[in-house]
Amino acid sequence: MSALATGVGSMPGTDDREYAEAVRVVLGELSLPHVPELPGRGALATMTGRGLAVVAGLGADLQPAGWRLTDAPGIDHRRARSLLAQDLDQVEEQAQGHAGPFKAQVCGPWTLAATVEKPRGDKILSDHGARRDLAQALAEGVRDHVADLRRRLPGTERLVVQVDEPALPAVLAGAVPTASGFGRHRRVDLPEASAALEWVLTAITESGAEPWVHSCAPDVPWSLVRGAGTRGLSVDLDVLRPHDLDHLAEAIEAGETVALGIVPSTDPGTLPGDTALTERVLRWLDMLGLDHEEASGRLVVTPSCGLAGASYDWARQALRLSGTVAGHL
Repeated sequence: MSALATGVGSMPGTDDREYAEAVRVVLGELSLPHVPELPGRGALATMTGRGLAVVAGLGADLQPAGWRLTDAPGIDHRRARSLLAQDLDQVEEQAQGHAGPFKAQVCGPWTLAATVEKPRGDKILSDHGARRDLAQALAEGVRDHVADLRRRLPGTERLVVQVDEPALPAVLAGAVPTASGFGRHRRVDLPEASAALEWVLTAITESGAEPWVHSCAPDVPWSLVRGAGTRGLSVDLDVLRPHDLDHLAEAIEAGETVALGIVPSTDPGTLPGDTALTERVLRWLDMLGLDHEEASGRLVVTPSCGLAGASYDWARQALRLSGTVAGHL
């Protein structure tokens, strides 16, 4: 089995026309296409806005300081949900007849808790009950989201849902700033962190999709993530630490997927060659002590995180380059 190629999720663009073009590009360039995210369109389309659009049973609205929970969905919350549905309409239209695997992304419970405020201010992260309610509402919303994706992509047998958790290491380290900026929220204990993530990953699995976790931050506790029930780890090669290698090797040996971000996400000064990138992946497998042929079927090649900051031309080239490297593997 050969390696697949996908994107982390975000793409450059600021309007609906560019969103339609992003859908066309991911369908044309990737063996594992994904639902594009264009955060350049504003707060409704950012990772947090998209996550709140999926959450079930909770209301939110956009305040000057950012997203905040409310008693009922505000106009911006309703617009975020409408934009997500509109984008999925575009994906459904262009993906007619698509029979291969497909991926969608959703903001994880801890990154949402670290970026969304309680009704009276300060982050949800500061309140044990509020962060539990948010994680459970996200899990319930993910079930509905997967069902919607299944309806829109009837030919897709392998549906991947990637849970984005860039804030997870900061949450566990007690490094998320308070609203004043002068303090830090208390660290979350590992059992609680694992439980909230497990609720979301279990909802994905029980809905018939394959749960992955992505984080571009250093010092991600991959053992905790794997223990919560993920079947895929999405990482940037440049931020990995030596102690991460054992966890990734164990994941591949256990039949799980590792999506490896190796193609630069922003326009490079010198264009990387597909041969050099392929050799870099093979050297990495050697460091893990894994057989190239056996491991390649569990690898997915991606650009590194942050493709929304690239030019359109480089974003398309980065996805194409990811596909070429995957083909070599």
